[in-house]
Amino acid sequence: MYRIIERQDLTPTIKLMKVVAPAIARKAQAGQFIILRLHGHAERIPLTVADYDRDGGTITIVFQIVGKSTEELATLKEGDSILNFAGPLGEPSEIDNYGTVVCIGGGVGVAPIFPITRALRQAGNRIISIIGARSADLLFYESEMRSVSDRLQVVTDDGSKGQQGLVTDALGEILKSGAQVDLVFAIGPVPMMRAVAELTKKHAIRTIVSLNPVMVDGTGMCGGCRVSVGGTSKFACVDGPDFDAHQVDFEELQMRQRTYRKEEQAANEHYHQCACGRG
Repeated sequence: MYRIIERQDLTPTIKLMKVVAPAIARKAQAGQFIILRLHGHAERIPLTVADYDRDGGTITIVFQIVGKSTEELATLKEGDSILNFAGPLGEPSEIDNYGTVVCIGGGVGVAPIFPITRALRQAGNRIISIIGARSADLLFYESEMRSVSDRLQVVTDDGSKGQQGLVTDALGEILKSGAQVDLVFAIGPVPMMRAVAELTKKHAIRTIVSLNPVMVDGTGMCGGCRVSVGGTSKFACVDGPDFDAHQVDFEELQMRQRTYRKEEQAANEHYHQCACGRG
């Protein structure tokens, strides 16, 4: 059992939990993920590590309530425990001194971009960060991202905070200014990452995205997280989750993300109808 020692409501639908998992904390690196299971009847939930504390032996996870499993996870409080918590899984992000790196986080993607941004800064890069959300009340980690960036640009769809528009608008302005950009790293909704990739491809700027397709075991055995990269099938759990954005088949990825939409909706409806929440 893995005990939750801290819980925060970052936004109405995005939650943070700090979990005691010393063995994972000792080995976790930026870009890796864990898979958790609440109880014996729960599905596995893959979540990118939002932070780790080697001395304290904790892993921080940040997740958005999008269905039955994440809604059930959000009911846990400080002192509660999670049955299974496996990791670190996946390949760590490739951290090096590239020069100037633009780190982009959209929505809940701001959480996993944070440790990557921090590691890139520690490696000597100049960091320009862009974080975005639909509105100010859905923004989080602003101070955390500012602390690891040389420059931070906040954007919201409705203009309630920072610049009005999309993260690609802010990125486009940076590129149009003629500023030297050696690498772009983007994490967020698939349409956002796709738009970033299309923009940077025009400027021939290497771009990395972190993918989170349907995943079951996290060890490359089930094949559920298969993605096409450069015309070759890859498994996000063992070959990624980081990939060259210009090589990702985003059309196929978006189609595969919709595969179990009906089943997910049915599970959510059943969860709300069942008084125990464990049906």
